[in-house]
Amino acid sequence: MAGNNPVFANSEAFKSGGYATFNETGGRTQAPQWQPPQGQQPQYGAGPYGQATTQYGQQYSQQQAYTPEQLEQMYNQPPASAAQMRRMTYDDVVLRTGLMFAVLLATAAVSWITGSGLLMIVGLIGGLVLGLVNAFKKNPSPALILGYAAFEGLFIGGISVVFAGRWNGIVPQAVLATLAVFAVALFAYKSGKVRVTAKSAKIFMIAMGGYLVFSLINVVLMWTGVVGGEFGLRSGPLGFLIGLFAVGLAAYSLVMDFDFIDQGVRNGLPERFAWTAAFGLVVTLVWLYIELLRLIAILRGDD
Repeated sequence: MAGNNPVFANSEAFKSGGYATFNETGGRTQAPQWQPPQGQQPQYGAGPYGQATTQYGQQYSQQQAYTPEQLEQMYNQPPASAAQMRRMTYDDVVLRTGLMFAVLLATAAVSWITGSGLLMIVGLIGGLVLGLVNAFKKNPSPALILGYAAFEGLFIGGISVVFAGRWNGIVPQAVLATLAVFAVALFAYKSGKVRVTAKSAKIFMIAMGGYLVFSLINVVLMWTGVVGGEFGLRSGPLGFLIGLFAVGLAAYSLVMDFDFIDQGVRNGLPERFAWTAAFGLVVTLVWLYIELLRLIAILRGDD
């Protein structure tokens, strides 16, 4: 059910279902089950004390026996460190999410103070590239994830300057609205008011795909001059309705993120994957903030 976010969808550990163990890369492994050679059937017979035996089962056991040298090598290996044994907790996710926001806010402040359009473009491109890289990495890289936060901060600071220059006081409004949506989504999930199911995840993916296609078409029409206005097809009453729809998608994406993190903690995901969880949350919150900026701008019109 890892549907919305490739950050979580790329990690089996964030998915629900059954008992699983984790190897050193964080992937799930299943206990091996012996099967008889192809085209042959196991031969059962009476063993001592009435126990059933199979000739192939005995061969399998013999193949799995370790030599004295192998046993000695295993015995002499150093024990796993505390860091290697640590599993991800909610506190780990909160801490790393806080670190990402600290970096994001620091670079956003630089972009805000300078008001440089170049920094905004650099942040947009860098954030997009590192966002894709981090989303599809099997193992999280703290340096790359913090790098994403730095670039995204440059973009957020720059785009906020653009909106603030056109609509006075819109940035504090969008920030408060983002925090409010986050709090409502968290409450709805924790209280059980909203649940993530396979059906709801499938509906979300269809809606998300439709929204992305519409957004791409809108950008192309604006670039080619077919439609005018500050937001193209997203202007006026229709734009407001589409904005509400986008905010709803982002809010439900947060609920799905919470669910994925819960599954990761329950499945015993290694501690380092708290970076992946934090990255997924920040991606969704940045998207939500931008959608709210645009929605509030449409609502306020030309004031």
